[in-house]
Amino acid sequence: MAIKLVDIGVNLVHRSFDADRADLISRAVNSGVSVMIITGTNIAASHKAQKLASQYPSVLYSTAGIHPHNARECNEQTLSNLRSLLQKKEVVAVGECGLDYNRDFSPRPVQDKWFEAQIQLACELKKPLFLHERDAHQRFVEILNSYQNQLDKVVVHCFTGNAHELKAYLDLGFYIGITGWICDERRGKHLQDLVKKIPLDKLMLETDAPFLTPRDLNPKPKDNRNEPSFLLHISNSIAKLLGKSPIEIAQITTNNAEQFFNLGK
Repeated sequence: MAIKLVDIGVNLVHRSFDADRADLISRAVNSGVSVMIITGTNIAASHKAQKLASQYPSVLYSTAGIHPHNARECNEQTLSNLRSLLQKKEVVAVGECGLDYNRDFSPRPVQDKWFEAQIQLACELKKPLFLHERDAHQRFVEILNSYQNQLDKVVVHCFTGNAHELKAYLDLGFYIGITGWICDERRGKHLQDLVKKIPLDKLMLETDAPFLTPRDLNPKPKDNRNEPSFLLHISNSIAKLLGKSPIEIAQITTNNAEQFFNLGK
């Protein structure tokens, strides 16, 4: 049986892919990554993501949102622009949005304001949320808790947190996105243990390409650029950690992603 995977978070409109984007998409499909969801991080990137997704029906989809780094750029047109994008059939979730109190590229009150505004938009449109959180767990959960009964579905993208944080997200019914961070024997060691605590029906996979290239990839790409075809390596690594077959992990995570994002509907 052929492997079929879904990469729920890939930054395909990133400039590092400008020279070989079509080839990269072909490599991904040939490796078993049948669907890729392009991450929108601001209005311009969300538009580019939707346009690219429209050129590859049933293979590429996209999200539309404002990353916390970009929250300072928001204005009175932001929500109407996002609402318009989210009417497009290729656009399957609100995000990447959330809080990043690590780098604080946008002031925290501004991050809070636009995170909450995007949660409200997701509730209004009954769209899934694709979330980013870094060093802001308590405030992040506090804001989300206010909308618990209105939320559609939520995934915490690129989870690298601790056991307490994982439990809090799972208690809220959130899905967990795991990247190649888990393949890092230094920074990802705790994640190799925590992945065993994620219920299989809440697990999804992503590369976050071009970032987070799996550290144990062999051979490594010369420019260290991550790409969606490496999702198979991540999936196989997780299968080994969980004592499952690669086919089983691929089937489970693909089914989760298809249901979460309502793919093909």
